[in-house]
Amino acid sequence: MLQGRNFVARFLRLMTLAAALCSGGAALADDYADVNQLLRNGQHADALARADQYLAAKPRDPQMRFIKGVVLTEAGRTAEAIATFTRLTEDYPELPEPYNNLAVLHASQNQYDKARAALEMAVRTNPGYATAHENLGDVYARLAAQSYARAAQLAPGNPALGAKQAQLRQLLEPAAKSARPRPAASR
Repeated sequence: MLQGRNFVARFLRLMTLAAALCSGGAALADDYADVNQLLRNGQHADALARADQYLAAKPRDPQMRFIKGVVLTEAGRTAEAIATFTRLTEDYPELPEPYNNLAVLHASQNQYDKARAALEMAVRTNPGYATAHENLGDVYARLAAQSYARAAQLAPGNPALGAKQAQLRQLLEPAAKSARPRPAASR
């Protein structure tokens, strides 16, 4: 699932930012590419400064705002990243990627109900968004594990619960190591 830093590393490998976030023009593409290059080089402060400079002139640009959220996430500034993605979902509710990344951040903090709600919005916005569907399945599995654990506390002798917990643990353990829910990446 979303524990540790593996979910952050996937930001740079995933290239699923939808065309809805893209704007035309070579100058814009250069600005996006410059910030992304700084991000790939681990120069978070420089990438953030460049994104902020761009956004000072074009504060509503959804793609740069999204990239800024990714930079903040990579820099470990989770609260600011959550605020950035939340504002994007408010200003551009038709875009599924900010919901997905918001969910990834919530899940990384074990806030699975918030993650579920954000992912449900992502798939409602774009029913064909496979990454959000996969992440929603992972969140449902985590929620199921929590429910089974609580049920086991309330009914410790229930053999059916033990079997369900064992199956779910088997499903989640490999996932916790390699297949964490995936955020959408900047381009």
